[in-house]
Amino acid sequence: MRRGEGLWALVEARAKATPEAEMLVDAFGRRLTFAGFQSAAEEMAAGLAGLGVAEGSVVAWELPTWIESVALAAALSRLGAVQVPIIAIYRDREVRHCCAQAGATLLLTPAEFRGWDFGAMGRRMADEVPGLVPVVVGPDDFPRAEGHALPPAVPPPAAGATRWICYTSGTTSAPKGARHGDAALDAVAAAMAERLAVESTDRYAGVFPFPHIGGILLLFMALQSGCVLLLDETFDPVTTVDFLAREEVTHAGAGTSFHLAYLAAQRTRPNEPLFPALKCCPGGGAPKPPTIHEEVQRELGGAGVVSGWGLTEAPILTMGAVGDPDDELAVSEGRPMPGVRIRVSDAGELQAKAPQVMLGYVDSSLDADAFDDGWFRTGDLGFVDDRGYVVVTGRLKDVIIRHGENVSAKEVEDLLFEHPKVADVAVIGLPDPRSGERVCAVVSTTAGHEPLSIDEMRTHLRERGLRRPSIPEQLEHVDVVPRNPSGKITKQVLRERFGGE
Repeated sequence: MRRGEGLWALVEARAKATPEAEMLVDAFGRRLTFAGFQSAAEEMAAGLAGLGVAEGSVVAWELPTWIESVALAAALSRLGAVQVPIIAIYRDREVRHCCAQAGATLLLTPAEFRGWDFGAMGRRMADEVPGLVPVVVGPDDFPRAEGHALPPAVPPPAAGATRWICYTSGTTSAPKGARHGDAALDAVAAAMAERLAVESTDRYAGVFPFPHIGGILLLFMALQSGCVLLLDETFDPVTTVDFLAREEVTHAGAGTSFHLAYLAAQRTRPNEPLFPALKCCPGGGAPKPPTIHEEVQRELGGAGVVSGWGLTEAPILTMGAVGDPDDELAVSEGRPMPGVRIRVSDAGELQAKAPQVMLGYVDSSLDADAFDDGWFRTGDLGFVDDRGYVVVTGRLKDVIIRHGENVSAKEVEDLLFEHPKVADVAVIGLPDPRSGERVCAVVSTTAGHEPLSIDEMRTHLRERGLRRPSIPEQLEHVDVVPRNPSGKITKQVLRERFGGE
């Protein structure tokens, strides 16, 4: 493979090496080879060129995980554009901010997706963001033209050139745009494939939002390794699992919420392996309970959960490996990736220096707070154990301060996950006039069990040695613990729901 020359060089090299090998399969049964992918991307690039996209153009796209969305990323790379992929949960406020701040001149969206009128939103954006042109697309309706309309190829991106602006999720503040180049993402994807033992014969689940930086990394990895990506536009615990089973998935990611769905499906057919070709369940993007690795390994097979840790600003800083000791796979996020250095600050924060750390925020005024003497501040708490594995214990902002004492939400969540009645759990801090914050556990109940009582919860936590100030004083039950498409619990939703009680 032509490594280090940018995404488009990988497209050309892979199409030459294995042209007829399958690259993309979606839940609708559509299939595309590597050669077909290059052709589709070139037709799309020619169509985009006709809309004025050229080297250096800034193009935003907020699209589902379609085959065409993946081809679009390659097409824009062929033209040398700067891409602003936006996850489809963003609405007017966030999209307006992303497009205006990045200086986007084009915004591609579906007409409608999951009940939201993206076409109407695009028209509103055109009225509110100077110079922005909205383009509504669908699987059969992307800008396309014959390949002869393609402009001459642009040179490979220079080292340090921005090719991607990836926005972090915002809750109360505006999303922050992290600038990345091709070279760093290329290197991270290759190291990730090595840790996960990805080969050309493998079939990797791409069932989380492709516009997420993790989705972009999967594109690099597929082109490097020659593996197949299995795509579904919306994860469904029944239809998506059936799709992955039919397609003989080998790497079933991509985080705790997905793994819980796979386990639930396997338990409905105890005598029939759900994923007989499974190598492992890659994880990341959200904390994992320590029990889930053993459950996945025992019930689904393969190496169990092999997880990594990183952020939009610094993707995949650490990664487990197939073949790592089970005790490390259960609790750690693996060892640092090549070139990554990790330190722990006096406050317990994990900080990093690494090739994949962003080039900087679009709003450069945010850079000073993001770094500590050149070390990127991740905002995650944790430690590096004596074997070099990184263990994440929580978030700086996910510490509940009760009567002046710090309570780790993740510590309480991990212990509650061990209770047989608990299918999923989130621990949140809620405002309290006496203690400052009170600890609230929000749980969903395991199928076939009665809901957990508050006395059962307290007894369970005391028996596991949890100190008294960390034991929740409030317990709430929900049908499903809310998570975003990347698998992270949307704790702000729970705080708003239960904060007044």
